[in-house]
Amino acid sequence: MKLRPVLLVLLLLSGFYYLTTHSASTGKLFPWLHAPANGDATTTSTVAGPAGSFQLTNASAAPAFDTEEQQNIAAYKKALPSVVNITSTEVAFDFFYGPVPQQGQGSGFVLTKEGLILTNNHVIGNAQRLEVMLSDKHKYKARVLALDKNHDLALIKIEAPNLTPVTLSDSRSLVVGQRVYAIGNPFGLNGTMTRGIISAIRSIRGPNGTPIEDAIQTDAAVNPGNSGGPLLNSRGEVIGITTMIASNGADQSSGIGFAIPINTARAILDDYAKYGYIRRPTLDIVTLPIGPDVAEQIGLPADYGVLIDRVLPGGAAEKAGLRGGTQRAYQGNMPVMLGGDLIVAMDGEEITSPQDLAAAMNSHRAGDTVTVTIFRGRKRMDVKVTLGDARQQQGAGQTT
Repeated sequence: MKLRPVLLVLLLLSGFYYLTTHSASTGKLFPWLHAPANGDATTTSTVAGPAGSFQLTNASAAPAFDTEEQQNIAAYKKALPSVVNITSTEVAFDFFYGPVPQQGQGSGFVLTKEGLILTNNHVIGNAQRLEVMLSDKHKYKARVLALDKNHDLALIKIEAPNLTPVTLSDSRSLVVGQRVYAIGNPFGLNGTMTRGIISAIRSIRGPNGTPIEDAIQTDAAVNPGNSGGPLLNSRGEVIGITTMIASNGADQSSGIGFAIPINTARAILDDYAKYGYIRRPTLDIVTLPIGPDVAEQIGLPADYGVLIDRVLPGGAAEKAGLRGGTQRAYQGNMPVMLGGDLIVAMDGEEITSPQDLAAAMNSHRAGDTVTVTIFRGRKRMDVKVTLGDARQQQGAGQTT
């Protein structure tokens, strides 16, 4: 009699063991027994063969994307059809002066359904031929419409159907820490997206040495081939044009990349739409940089600034009454003219070098009126100058 309870317990345990290890319906009868710790539904499958059998655990359904992943995917899908790969071909010469085609690659993005594409000037270079490949792999010949070397921007055009233009954002309200995406063709790998944040907003020197005001610094991976591609906000809208990396000679991503703010490009597009070319503001002057040693040597009233060597006839500076030098001297073997006006500020911003003057000019357009602060002799004075159009001074040499 006493064995009955024991036998009953053994029978129950045996049945429970059989159900949990052999029955295909166990999961239905006891769902908690097969529920993974993370809550994801799974199934098992067996792979059998001469080498043995293996039991695999499989997800029973495709995983759902979290909110951040959905945002990444949405930004990529929105922008990708507008991003292009640009191949530039120029002719170099080998040791025997034979022509050798050389190719370079970069990125760009479609601005209009009519085929306007924005990229970097250094992507175009001195190319004799340009080819644009869309995200659908179709290729088209491109022609250059306008170049702005000072801002490292280029506007090109292709003839292609069904183009998808990007959505442009406003780069004035960017904040350090906000998420950004870079899409381009690094190392020729088409349609690559990287993600990061805005690390800083600062002035830098572009590839040709000219200043880029309010450049967007990011830790999104940027590599050769990304140049000219879009930098996007979290909504997939363009906030900048990816331009360069700080690599210390490694020529690959170091976590410090830079983009030209899209608002800088807007002014260039406005110029092209109105005039058919890009208007560069100019004072129509030839200048000399001034430092403490030079200032003391020639007796200037300030030990910084930009000295006007000469003014161009009929230019903006001459019309405003600014004066060039009258005393011939030599800087090394180069003749210069001393005695001209010394520029020390523009619109209240101190000008200590030609780079400062170039940066100040970059924030203006041809036709703007600015206040230039100068020393004429020992007298400090403000002069109103209406900026000229650099295109009108062909053959004038190195001017500002």
